This record gives sequence, structure tokens and C-alpha cells, in this order.
Amino acid sequence: MQDVPTTWFLLLGAILFTIGAVGVLVRRNILVMLMCIELMMNAVNLTFVALGRELGSLTGQVVVFFTIVVAAVEVTVGLAILIELNRLYQTADVDEVAGLKG
Repeated sequence: MQDVPTTWFLLLGAILFTIGAVGVLVRRNILVMLMCIELMMNAVNLTFVALGRELGSLTGQVVVFFTIVVAAVEVTVGLAILIELNRLYQTADVDEVAGLKG
């Protein structure tokens, strides 16, 4: 059985990151924007693991472990903010919540 080349993993990571970046820039729903940020973080995690595998090092997997921990905290805080904004404005649209600018 042949191994999948690292280039394919890097290409997949780049495609996923691009989809996430376009989603953050185009969509106006806060929940969808948070999901796109998570997609971007997973693309970076895939890149770390692929390069770690290529170099024969576990460093990429260790970095991914800490990134996943940070992502879990980010999701918790993001959803708490989303629930509070939904309670105050009855919407999840970024344009409707633009009144929060200082």
C-alpha cells in the first residue's frame, strides 16, 4: 500500500483554509463565521500534522494538541457571546449588531 504524498495534504489544507477565509469574508451570520474560523484552524492543524509526518517529528502533533485546546476555549467564548447577542438583538446578523462599535 502506497502512502499519500504530503503535497496532497498541503493542497487539501490550502483549499480548506481558502474556503474558511472566503466564508468569513462573505457570510454575515456570526455562527457561520465561527464555523469558518474553525475550518481555517483545522486546515492549519492538517498542515502541521502533514509537515510533522514529512519531517518524522512529533512536534506538529504536539502543536495541534495545544491548538485544539485553544479552539475549544474559543468555541465556548464565541458561543457565549453569540447567545448574549441573540438575547439582546434577537438576531445573529453581523450588520444588525454593528451598533456595538465604540
